[in-house]
Amino acid sequence: MSKVAIVTGAGQGIGFAIAKRLYNDGFKVGVIDYNKDIAQKAVEYLGENAFAATADVSDREQLASAIQAIVETFGDLHVMVNNAGIAPTTPIETITPELFKKVYDINVGGVLWGTQIATEMFRKFGHGGKVINATSQAGVVGNPNLMLYSSSKFAVRGMTQIAARDLAEEGITVNAYAPGIVKTPMMYDIAHQVGKNAGKDDEWGMQTFAKDIAMKRLSEPEEVASVVSFLAGPDSNYITGQTIIVDGGMQFH
Repeated sequence: MSKVAIVTGAGQGIGFAIAKRLYNDGFKVGVIDYNKDIAQKAVEYLGENAFAATADVSDREQLASAIQAIVETFGDLHVMVNNAGIAPTTPIETITPELFKKVYDINVGGVLWGTQIATEMFRKFGHGGKVINATSQAGVVGNPNLMLYSSSKFAVRGMTQIAARDLAEEGITVNAYAPGIVKTPMMYDIAHQVGKNAGKDDEWGMQTFAKDIAMKRLSEPEEVASVVSFLAGPDSNYITGQTIIVDGGMQFH
């Protein structure tokens, strides 16, 4: 019987690449996105073993309903990928209480609720499972001008380690992937802001990131998806609490 995976923020960018890869790996895939149209489009692209649900991951009730709908459709859950996130550029003086709350509610809250609800499902079905969280190269080392994003991704790494300890005896592994600079709509927005703040263009913004990469090129979303594929599959069964950095050599650990 094919296994079931859920990916949040799977309508576009890295999330869509992950959904596509897991689908090709033979998973039935639940696509969760806050944008109903792009979630539906993603599912139409994937095929009959995909199901779309809409949720703002920062809202526990919405996320629980979306996961419930997917589980009812496919009858099980084995892998939860907490991928959804936002990355506004936030020089210290520009941060407002509203922005702080928004970033943390989505980037940290979304991972917490996703982990909590998936764990509930694994227990209900009486088997272990895999929780896979999106952190970032910026969650491994502090990145300039990304106070909220970078620190929220540090929090995700901490949550990944804590959940891994708490859930290991139930056969639930919890790991994270830390992308570097990936060619996604979200990244182009960041590059645009960085360029604009410096009075330069988008390309300049992108290059400010590429220059720190040992491989001297930005990542394709599929390169991140392949690491998630490994974490979702049986070859990673004895790995838990880890963050795998997929950044072309920006950070070495």
